[in-house]
Amino acid sequence: MPSKPAKPKLKTHKAAASRIHVTGTGKFLRMKRNRSHFRRRKSASVKRTYGQKLPVAASDLKRLRRMLPYSWKR
Repeated sequence: MPSKPAKPKLKTHKAAASRIHVTGTGKFLRMKRNRSHFRRRKSASVKRTYGQKLPVAASDLKRLRRMLPYSWKR
């Protein structure tokens, strides 16, 4: 008896994959934008946040999970 045809694989959005880091527990982290432009005039507290990975906003998670189908735990 022939089996059902397999579903097509989902494609990863490569631009999103290069910008988003997914932790082992499934959290999505991002870096800030404008990191190298006019850095001398920014305050030290602002410049410190450029080196850190920040959590992605909850409103963007649904869209990012669709873009990165195999990177997070269900």
